[in-house]
Formats: sequence, structure tokens, C-alpha cells
Amino acid sequence: MPELPEVEAARRAIEENCVGKKITKVIVADDSKVIDGVSRADFEASLLGKTIVSAHRKGKNMWLQLDSPPFPSFQFGMAGAVYIKGVAVTKYKRSAVKDTDEWPSKYSKVFVQLDDGLEFSFTDKRRFARVRLLEDPTSVPPISELGPDAFLEPMTVDQLLASLSKKKISIKALLLDQSFISGIGNWVADEVLYQARIHPEQSSATLSKECVGALHKSIKEVIEKSVEVGADSDQYPSNWIFHSREKKPGKVLVDGKKINFITVGGRTSAFVPELQKLTGNQAAKAGSKRTNKSIDDVNEEASDEEVKGTAKSKKGRKPGGQAKRSAVKRKSKDSDDEDNDNDDSADDVNHEDSDDDADEDRKNKTRKVTTSKQSKAETTSKKKVQTSQNSKPKKRAK
Repeated sequence: MPELPEVEAARRAIEENCVGKKITKVIVADDSKVIDGVSRADFEASLLGKTIVSAHRKGKNMWLQLDSPPFPSFQFGMAGAVYIKGVAVTKYKRSAVKDTDEWPSKYSKVFVQLDDGLEFSFTDKRRFARVRLLEDPTSVPPISELGPDAFLEPMTVDQLLASLSKKKISIKALLLDQSFISGIGNWVADEVLYQARIHPEQSSATLSKECVGALHKSIKEVIEKSVEVGADSDQYPSNWIFHSREKKPGKVLVDGKKINFITVGGRTSAFVPELQKLTGNQAAKAGSKRTNKSIDDVNEEASDEEVKGTAKSKKGRKPGGQAKRSAVKRKSKDSDDEDNDNDDSADDVNHEDSDDDADEDRKNKTRKVTTSKQSKAETTSKKKVQTSQNSKPKKRAK
């Protein structure tokens, strides 16, 4: 989704191309979900004939200051984007409009023509954006509720340390909290934590001074670099996790190291376990969970083998026959794995999915695995009951 770098690229494009020009034409979409709290007629009338004085941004929100209020504000949502005809604004990959598409786009929510003939449009394909007409955008939500802007109002290391020491939630969830610091979304949070070598689930209050210093440095570097290149992801450093974070689980590497995916703060989070480790009590708890899981897995496998052995002895099957079936089963599984590998390779080529789409893929995969495990458990339970019943001696007829 558009985060601070993408919205800043849009603001700069408006600032460089549209300031000082008068609005001569306005077309607002008939979409009450995106156009929030004002009719299209009132919106159009309020902009027509006004001059654009400046463009502002805080966090993921942008607003245009006109020569008199009210002012249009834009909350970009999942796929909001600004396009200026004939001007390259940003290349972030989830934007809806291509150079070859119709103009204005069918996804346009606000279309504006200026007195020199220049045209720009705010589009939103997925309809999660919100466009408002406000007397003072900074005095009302959502902008009034935002924390300091990660680019314009950066905290000092000491300020960040003091703020984190009071928070007991995971650092990833905290970075996503726009009331704590504004502008950082899912991909930026994953990137800064990877660069700082901090596990996304690490409790904010437990971060050492050294870790906070590394986090502060990575926030500054990631934000500044992405803003510098106009949110053009093709120009992001090759060692950023950004380039791999939306590929299929199990197929993802960065600098030769495996990327894992977990849900933190309600969002799918990419991290490198080899480099981003939990520390302190959290590390001990995580180790204990892994040990218990390993024991449970071994016990489950042993139980399965016991059931299989009992079933074979009761039915008098020859070991050879079972071995043949096992071989066929393994071959079938290997074939399925090869098919899955091919599917994953094809999916890896497609980088256009949003975080939510990638989340949904991973949730579906998890549901399939869970269903498979449940079916296996039910089958094992039935076998145990069947074996128990077969082992009971039958009563002789009198």
C-alpha cells in the first residue's frame, strides 16, 4: 500500500507542477465510499476557480492548500495514487493506472484541469482511500490523531528510547501504530526491522540501547533513500528485503538467507530468522515452545507408527506389500511436491499482489494444512477404535 515514500512522491509532484495555477475544471466521482462526507456537486463547486497555493503531507495523508478554504485532503488507503498527465509521479507497483490506459482513468475519484491545460487525477482502484473537503485538515481526524512524521519530524535516539521503554507491545505492531509514529506501513516496518536486525515480535520495552540506536538509524536510512528515489522500487538497494517479501513462503531468500513469514500486529511480516532473533525472556519462551513442539511431533509420529504396526499384525499383511504401497505413496507425494514447486515458481514472477492478497494466499495455505492435519487425526482416531474393537474376543454362540 502507499506509505510515506509514495505519498511524499505525490506531494512533490503536485508542488512542482501545479502550485500557483488556477483550477478551471473539476470532475468528482459519484462514489460516497471514497468521497467522504460531501456531495460531488459541493466538492466540485468548492474547488472550481481556486488557485493551488501549496501541497502538504503528514504520514500517509496529503492535502492541497487553496487560496481559500475548504481544502481537499487525500487519505491514500490501499491503492490511492496521484497522476499528472505527461508527468512521471511514482512507480510504486500497486498503482492502478498505466501510461497506455484511458485518461482520465475509470478509477479516477477527483479529476482536475488547470488554467495552463495541465491535468491531474487522484485514483483508487480498491476504494479504501478517503477524500474529504475540510476547513483545516490538521485539526480533525485522521491527521490530528497522527504521531510525529517519520520523515519531517524524526525523533532523536533518546526520544525513541524513552518512548519504546513505555510500550510492552511488539515493535512491529508499534511501528504500524500511526499515533506513535506516522508514515510507516507494512513494507517500511519490515525493512527497518530487517536492516536493524530486530525480530518483529520483540517487545518494544525490552530493546537495548544498542538496538534502539540501530532501529533509529535504519528508519532514517530507509525513509530517506525511498523518498530520494521518488518511491521507485527499482532503485531501492538490492540487499533490501523489500524485493523478496511478497514471494511465496519457502521460496524466499535475501542475501542467500531464508525469509520467514509470521503475523504481527494483524499484518503478515517478513523477517530473516538467522539474523533477527528474539532476545531475553522471549528467546527462552520461544525455545521452550520449539522444544515442546518437537516432542509432540515425535510422539505423534510414534503413535501413527504404532497404529500402522497393529493394523498390519491383525490383518496378517506381508511387509513387502506395505513397502510397495509406501513407495507408491512417496512417489505420489513427490509428484505433488514437483507440481507445487512449479506453481511457486510461476507465482514468484508475479510481484503485483498487494499485502492483503499475499496474506490471503498464506491464510488459504494454512487452512489447507490445518484441514489435512485434522483429517489425519480423525483417520488415526478411527484406526485406534477399529483396532481396539478387533482385539476384543468375540462371544461364542450358545
